[in-house]
Amino acid sequence: MSPPSAASEYSEDALVEKPALDLLGELGWEVGNLFGEWTGGVSSEGRGSQRQVILPRRLRSALERLNPALPASAIDQAMEELTRDRGRLVPAEANRELYRLLRDGVKVTIPDPRGGSARDTVRVIDWHDPEANAFFAASQVWLRGQVYQRRADVIGFVNGIPLALMEFKAVGIPVKNAFDDNLTDYRHAIPQVFTPNAFVILSNGTEARIGSAFAPWGHFNEWKKIDDESEPGVVSLETVLRGVCDKARMLDLVENFTVFEDTKDGLIKKVARNHQYLGVNNAIRALCRVNERPAGEAGRLGVFWHTQGSGKSLSMVFFTQKILRTMAGNWTFAIITDRTDLEDQIHKTFVATGAVTEAKARAEDGEHLKRLLQEDHRYVFTLIQKFQTQDGSAYPKLSDRRDVIVITDEAHRSQYDGLALNMRTALPQAAFLGFTGTPLMAGEERTREVFGDYVSVYDFGQSIRDGATVSLSCNWSTRT
Repeated sequence: MSPPSAASEYSEDALVEKPALDLLGELGWEVGNLFGEWTGGVSSEGRGSQRQVILPRRLRSALERLNPALPASAIDQAMEELTRDRGRLVPAEANRELYRLLRDGVKVTIPDPRGGSARDTVRVIDWHDPEANAFFAASQVWLRGQVYQRRADVIGFVNGIPLALMEFKAVGIPVKNAFDDNLTDYRHAIPQVFTPNAFVILSNGTEARIGSAFAPWGHFNEWKKIDDESEPGVVSLETVLRGVCDKARMLDLVENFTVFEDTKDGLIKKVARNHQYLGVNNAIRALCRVNERPAGEAGRLGVFWHTQGSGKSLSMVFFTQKILRTMAGNWTFAIITDRTDLEDQIHKTFVATGAVTEAKARAEDGEHLKRLLQEDHRYVFTLIQKFQTQDGSAYPKLSDRRDVIVITDEAHRSQYDGLALNMRTALPQAAFLGFTGTPLMAGEERTREVFGDYVSVYDFGQSIRDGATVSLSCNWSTRT
């Protein structure tokens, strides 16, 4: 079979796929065309069949390189676990199972010379050093399901694991056609390609969208900004590739900005949107600066203003989970609201995504709150009203720890009155981050004194343009 013709300078190949591969090469990826992978009946990549989606030679090479102290038997066990068929699982369950192996490593058993055995972990990806991994962008990859054969436009492999799937349409054809014609078909024809997948990019060169392999079209989103919120924002394939396929950013997105949420409708995989990724990383950088503050100085991380309906609760999850994975410290996060319904909603998000597993993370009353803050907990949820004393006496200091981060929702409503003073008396060395869905108004300058200036801004106008919030002139609805 001959490769697809690229004779026309206006073809999908020439105007979309080739520029995408050229840019990936510029970003440091190895680039190759696998249309002829099976010439002679044998895979040049070492695959046993077109049903296999992981490139075994590249994976084994990476495992040996990342785990030089482990014996061959450990590598063999990891290879077997990573490539095991998970076709009987619900697709999102299979994806979560493999994701955890990629993120946390594969547990293996190593025989002891004296007849015993020991447990160890095989690293699959080096999350700290992007250059320690092998990035390979392959075009025209043949894959076969139970019945059908398909050829994917571009697959981005990291250490032989197919993390990114890219499907293109010719310029002028709506990008939604890539969803309707290709992605929807692939889910049934070659479902195994999505078991290790991190995200999908769909584009016609000018328009581009990114989303989870299992998401409906409405949850495929544009990625308009690369490095900073102050950028004007450009919708293009180049922007999304530079924004999420730069090596360091891609690993960050996969490791720290991907969650699986248990809902009444089943397991849902969620990948951060552009504004969440930039905003949370702004807050992380603020924490790095605040960590260097002199003893006794207020820890002001700033105000995180993301409009209602833009996923603030999920941004809190991304923020706390990235700190726990990437920053040294015995961190405690005190998450404070001023309404029971808000506390319920935020706590539910943390539990559903697996961030919170403790049954006693919510303060039942003021005395219980004091105990929780004096103990060692990852998360404490409370209403600010529980920071009050019965007789108006001075609130006691509960902890001098500097690795406590207080996260408040709707910070400008109640966080700087007498209750907030009690909160700060209780935790004088803590760092404070204020979340709000509305801008600070005149007369709320005190909020900046308490929390600092804006650390991230995603306002109503931006949200409307991005489709994260529907205008009041339309049918009112929001989504996370």
